[in-house]
Amino acid sequence: MVALSGMVRGGTGRLKEHPRRVLATACGAHALHDGYTDLLYVLLPIWQTEFALGYAAVGALRAIYAGAMAGLQVPAGVLSRRLGGPAVLVGGTALAALAYLFAGVSTGFLFLAAMLILGGIGSSTQHPIASSLVARAYEGRSSRAALGTYNFAGDLGKMALPAATAWLVNLMPWRPSIMVLGLVGLAAAALIAGLLRGESGAPAAAAPSHAAATTGTAKSASIPAPGGFPVLLVIGIIDSATRMGFLTFLPFLLKAKGADVPMVGMALTLIFAGGAAGKLVCGLLGARLGVLATVFLTEGLTAAGILALLPLPLAGGLALLPVIGVALNGTSSVLYGTVPELVPAERREHAFGVFYTGTIGGGALAPVLYGLFSDAAGVPLMMVLVAAIVLTTLPLAWRLRPALRQVARSGA
Repeated sequence: MVALSGMVRGGTGRLKEHPRRVLATACGAHALHDGYTDLLYVLLPIWQTEFALGYAAVGALRAIYAGAMAGLQVPAGVLSRRLGGPAVLVGGTALAALAYLFAGVSTGFLFLAAMLILGGIGSSTQHPIASSLVARAYEGRSSRAALGTYNFAGDLGKMALPAATAWLVNLMPWRPSIMVLGLVGLAAAALIAGLLRGESGAPAAAAPSHAAATTGTAKSASIPAPGGFPVLLVIGIIDSATRMGFLTFLPFLLKAKGADVPMVGMALTLIFAGGAAGKLVCGLLGARLGVLATVFLTEGLTAAGILALLPLPLAGGLALLPVIGVALNGTSSVLYGTVPELVPAERREHAFGVFYTGTIGGGALAPVLYGLFSDAAGVPLMMVLVAAIVLTTLPLAWRLRPALRQVARSGA
């Protein structure tokens, strides 16, 4: 964590001197915040029973957390330039931890929803800052593999904290369980603050060195045809909406097959394990096969996997989940890794903020819409709809060909 904050202030030149340290630190931050975000999937079925919620209300709980996180991606980047990355990171971590701590004493739906909004605000601080750091530390072709590794680390947190939540809920009621997780987050925030004591409070986006500016100018001159980034963003929004919709209602599908809370936690661990492998492997695969072929492969497998899951019994479904996880999460590494190739170097932090805002925003809205559909038609039919919608990314990916060809010609 200390490396992340130090590198944010250090400017592009220093980032390039310590790329591995930048990457390792960004990965640690990603794991922590993504774990906090995705442990909600374990809690949603519990809250449905506790507060007598319909599927639309369950989707709304997931949506308000993700929506707060999405809406503040760009402002978090602006704030980091004013206050410094360390202060924003510590404050965001503490706020997310406090949200879980106070959610543990909630007695009603509205108070719980308010705490989830606070948690989403806290979790908005990590993505745009850390991903732009990695992109600046690893220029050119190597940035795709580095960003794939960064995304892989987020899935490690997604595996660890939901599994820990399921284990805690099996030992004690859900309220003290999430209070424990909140205390862990506060301890982590205090540790980060102690490690960063004495560091400068320079802006997060320090002025680039002459060499970095020259590189940025060269990159700007080789930007592909207009329209590449917007198409990539739309694909990312659909991909994120698919992932969030599927994961939000997967526990309910598994409960209908006979799963209890610990088994739901194990199922999420399996799918996140597959997702972690998918992000790492598909990030590397995208560098070899190209964006177009990889998106066709992962999105096609996602639709096929969801449809195959529906008729399977519980044991067969659990066996299939890691495979679905590989396809479900693999696309994102390819998409994130393509962002630096489609925008000038000096606009990357803003582009990542816009990209995360759009994708997380799509993921925030999806559970509400899919929840309304589930209330009307049931979860299985909703899953069929999810599989159908993800296939719309295939013709969109085909439209990226001109921009990707120009990137290849420019040698970016």
